[in-house]
Amino acid sequence: MNRLISSIGVCAIIACAFVPVRAADMDAAKQSYGTFCVKCHGPGGKGDGPAAATLAVNPRNFTDCAAMGKITDDTLFKVIKSGGASVNLSKDMQAWSTGFADDEIHDLVAYVRTFCKK
Repeated sequence: MNRLISSIGVCAIIACAFVPVRAADMDAAKQSYGTFCVKCHGPGGKGDGPAAATLAVNPRNFTDCAAMGKITDDTLFKVIKSGGASVNLSKDMQAWSTGFADDEIHDLVAYVRTFCKK
């Protein structure tokens, strides 16, 4: 019986290894960023968009690799989906849960990561 359970476990692990991973749609994410995010975060992701000066807290500078390296993809996802206040950041970062599907948010996270060039 133990051998059967072990065999099933090994098969499950092997099957998971071959499940295709969804590739980010970077073109769509770039377009979404340009439409919705650039106003505050700027075209180069430096937090210097035209609306940045009107905010109480400066928008995140995505080109700051030291700071961005400390932020997990899960946290970025939550900030985009549920807003900055959901992770004790600025409430000026609005929630986009009704504007983007989860896959689109994952794509935005991947796109935002491209601003940090080490």
